[in-house]
Amino acid sequence: MHIKTGDKVRVMAGKDKGKEGNVLQVFPKLNRAVVEGVNLLTKHLRKQANRVGQKIQFPSPIHTSNLQVVSSKSGNVGRIGYKRIEKDGKMRKIRVIRSKGQTEDIE
Repeated sequence: MHIKTGDKVRVMAGKDKGKEGNVLQVFPKLNRAVVEGVNLLTKHLRKQANRVGQKIQFPSPIHTSNLQVVSSKSGNVGRIGYKRIEKDGKMRKIRVIRSKGQTEDIE
């Protein structure tokens, strides 16, 4: 899965197209992610003995194919790729944003 918790993403399709937010939770088996402030649903809670009735809004999962990662350094949006580098004598796999022929590391 190309999106991880804590990434800043932009919505590319749907009712919230163009909005940006941070990923709060990821569901890899379902290919879905919960993004802060995106795809908000309203739930009506009935009045009960010890509380008043109320409406609450919460973000629901959105499919990851509708999301693209935004670079924290330059603000570029692009597809995610992987690159292997050697650091401290060990091979490490890092994520990079592929944008218009350029690659930029994501940390």
